[in-house]
Amino acid sequence: MTNSGRPTKNEKRDHAREQARVFREKQQAQQRRRRRLWQAGVSVVIIAVIAVVAVVIINQNHNANVKAATQSKTGPKNMISDGILLSGSNGKITAVTSSAVAAKGKPTATNISTYTGKANIREYIDFQCPYCNQFETTNLDNINKWVAAGKATVEIHPISFLDANSSGNRYSSRAANASACVAQYAPNNFLAVVKTLYKNQPAEGGTGMSNDKLISLLGGAGASSDNITACIKGEQFKTWVTAATARANIDVFGGTVDNSKISTPTVFVNNQQWSPTTATSLTNAAEFSAFVDQVVPGTTS
Repeated sequence: MTNSGRPTKNEKRDHAREQARVFREKQQAQQRRRRRLWQAGVSVVIIAVIAVVAVVIINQNHNANVKAATQSKTGPKNMISDGILLSGSNGKITAVTSSAVAAKGKPTATNISTYTGKANIREYIDFQCPYCNQFETTNLDNINKWVAAGKATVEIHPISFLDANSSGNRYSSRAANASACVAQYAPNNFLAVVKTLYKNQPAEGGTGMSNDKLISLLGGAGASSDNITACIKGEQFKTWVTAATARANIDVFGGTVDNSKISTPTVFVNNQQWSPTTATSLTNAAEFSAFVDQVVPGTTS
């Protein structure tokens, strides 16, 4: 300071420099804050873009799976005869593996001569059919027991006659398709699926059952996978269900059928057709057991 109390030139210069320094530091601090905010914003945008891309890819993959399933023209694996064949021994039941019926191809009948001495039970069933429900509820546990003991095989042909009985829901065809999905992707769970579908059978004339409910029921029977879910939602074997039903109508395996059109249930034991004799035959386990023993003595004992 001078004697007059005024700042000197040097002091003014130093003061100006200090103010400039403070101003620069404030500007630099603001720039750093803006840069951090910008970087944070860019990060949020990048994360959002990645999330959107992931969702798109997942949806595309799912839609591709469903589309591919819908476009399938072949039958399910392990159903070369249009039915799934299950055999057993020592208390364990397993599906007999096979290729699929080719698109526009014909099924190959099971050669029962390879199962000499066993009762070869062949069934044609509709999952909407209440009479099939009676037959399976009455006899399936016994059939399972005979198969597990190595005394019988069972070949189940799911067909579709009763779409009109589920108020437009097409449950008959969709359930047959679902069972075909199980035959391809979880064949050893097939009998458990048959049991649970009949236990939860929709009433005739009702609203049928949703795909989600079908998927849930199959999962409870041990048949759960992404492939099965896509197969059911995309109705992968819709074409095959229609073709297999038409083939069943003309009895492609040469068994003796009373009418030109197979009704459900239609059951053969070693190519001999079982015919219910009374109104209560379908709920009489002893009657069917007696028929099986008549065809192949000792099966039920």
